Amino acid sequence: MGIRTISDYVQFFINLDMGSSVSFLSFVNNEKLTLKHKLQNKEIKKEYILDGLKILEELTLEIQTVGEKLVLEKYSDVKK
Repeated sequence: MGIRTISDYVQFFINLDMGSSVSFLSFVNNEKLTLKHKLQNKEIKKEYILDGLKILEELTLEIQTVGEKLVLEKYSDVKK
């Protein structure tokens, strides 16, 4: 799995360039659903999926606390 941090998820979302058609919170929720479905696959290493779900849960809490705009600004400025 290539996404390992909150800033990775933010950069991925930004690079998708969906404009205002999809909110960041909707994107995060869809990612969580996708990972939960992948947990059902017996051939995938579950530790990476569980790590991704943990990151997405942290991201969801932060979005709910400070808002999408501030989260996007905060993590899009992070240098890799």
